Amino acid sequence: MRQHPGSTLLAGSDLASSPETHWLTIEGQRVRVAIGGAPDATRTLLLFNGIGASVETMAPFMDQFGRTRVLTFDVPGVGESPAPLLPYRLRDIARLGTIVLDRMGVGRVDVLGVSWGGTVAQEFAIRHPERCRTLTLAATCAGMVMVPGRPKVLLRMASPRRYLDPLYLMRVGGELYGGAMRFERELLEMHARAMRAPSIHGYLYQLLAMVGWTSWHRLRRVEAPALVLMGSDDPIVPTINGRILVAGLREARLETVDCGHLFVLTRAAETARRVEHFIAQHSRTPS
Repeated sequence: MRQHPGSTLLAGSDLASSPETHWLTIEGQRVRVAIGGAPDATRTLLLFNGIGASVETMAPFMDQFGRTRVLTFDVPGVGESPAPLLPYRLRDIARLGTIVLDRMGVGRVDVLGVSWGGTVAQEFAIRHPERCRTLTLAATCAGMVMVPGRPKVLLRMASPRRYLDPLYLMRVGGELYGGAMRFERELLEMHARAMRAPSIHGYLYQLLAMVGWTSWHRLRRVEAPALVLMGSDDPIVPTINGRILVAGLREARLETVDCGHLFVLTRAAETARRVEHFIAQHSRTPS
């Protein structure tokens, strides 16, 4: 097996401990919440996951945090959270995040958003600045104001087929995600085992939530210091989108990770170290 330099085989549930899970009912919607990382830590990181990504998918990444409690939840229609009756907007998921924090007894947090979850994280930071101590954006963009990835790749992202058909994921995963996924079949196999298929209309709701959305004209409203992490070989969200975000934010720095779109999984330990170092620089008090 060819090994991409510096990659780590962490994209599978068999290499990660299972996070502690809770069920909440919020305005009639059942939501599955998970706590990982260092559960007894005083500092909490609120993690917004990528499109279709459940708690199980992100568990290997959460497992790498040694000084930070990581709190995340299955977006309605993803993982074990049932799909809602009606579509929603990104601001609704950001608001749902604040209610989850309230119900879990957590106040101010560090926030991390990955890919689709990065757009929610931006909404959270813009609309709820009093809850957001630091903001980390990974493999994401400013929405409509972005440099798009490769058309063939984006077309495949429009369908949840990779979650439903493991053989299809093995065939297209390298081209779709880039980085270490191009070379290490074992990474794709473990990623496929960790994934749980979203409902079809749950996935559609996530796509619809982004239609017409952009944060570009509002990024200056983000009060929290920001770290923007981008993969150097990302076919879905090219690195230039990180520069666009940094240009719009008040206080932000851009770092690249030598991998593809899923570097939070293929470079889980490295990415967690970067995030913890950043929030430690800006967060000296408990949540």
